[in-house]
Amino acid sequence: MAKTLRKVKVDAMPIAGGTSTAPARILAFPKKTIAKGTAVSARMNKLAAQVFPPVIVMLVLLIAWQLACGHAGARLPSPLQIYSDSHDLILHPFFNNGGTDQGLAWHILASLKRVALGYSIAAIVGVALGTSIGASQFFSRGFDPIFQILRTVPPLAWLPISLAAFKDSQPSAIFVIFITAVWPVIINTAAGIRNIPEDYRNVARVINLNPLQYFGRIMVPAAAPYIFTGLRIGIGLSWLAIVAAEMLIGGVGIGFFIWDAWNSSHISDIIVALVYVGLVGFMLDRLVMLAGHFVTRGTAAN
Repeated sequence: MAKTLRKVKVDAMPIAGGTSTAPARILAFPKKTIAKGTAVSARMNKLAAQVFPPVIVMLVLLIAWQLACGHAGARLPSPLQIYSDSHDLILHPFFNNGGTDQGLAWHILASLKRVALGYSIAAIVGVALGTSIGASQFFSRGFDPIFQILRTVPPLAWLPISLAAFKDSQPSAIFVIFITAVWPVIINTAAGIRNIPEDYRNVARVINLNPLQYFGRIMVPAAAPYIFTGLRIGIGLSWLAIVAAEMLIGGVGIGFFIWDAWNSSHISDIIVALVYVGLVGFMLDRLVMLAGHFVTRGTAAN
């Protein structure tokens, strides 16, 4: 099929000794090519608008940091000093010399395993309890005061109790993650169930949905944006809790690495680890956000 062409007139070109008397030429460009080029240009402009501001701000902050800490006697190392002190740690994150002498990647993976287990339990229990509380006035009045009290307890305050109960650091850390992440999931799920439009409930009565069908077809889809908001808050709190818990329980993990570096006065290693912690926390939040965007078809909060 012949392509539709867009014609563009090109004026006569001057040549040595005068102006060419040749007739003007007509250049033809496919409209699809022009449209494709415009779309690519728009995407590139959008990408640049998103990438350039944080890059520029980051460069300015690094320069300011270097100027503030690059002189002799500074209490904190400058960016160049950090790279000089910890470049092996940065360039070789997967080394393993046995025991706790491992690269940052292995410490982060150990922490992520604990977070994955504790957070998964919190998500399942939180959604189940939140649904019950949101759907039942009895459960709401009975459990809400208890939850409001327990959720204000700092995460590390649960660590001695969990160590006394489990007699082992691994399940204790997982319990701390669970007890930290479960509250926002419960509260947001209950709020989502309570805010289901009355029209949805009326439709369920008209078509005679049984409780299981009502839960799967009405409750969960309608409350999904609230549920994923709680899950996003929960994953952030989980990552915060595990770093703090590992400082106390020891073993392999990013929290232990930071505490061990402090005891060895390796401040540059601590700063590198903090950058890793921030990047991993950001990626975890983005993953839950993308999952919520997919499940709720874009209605979950960004």
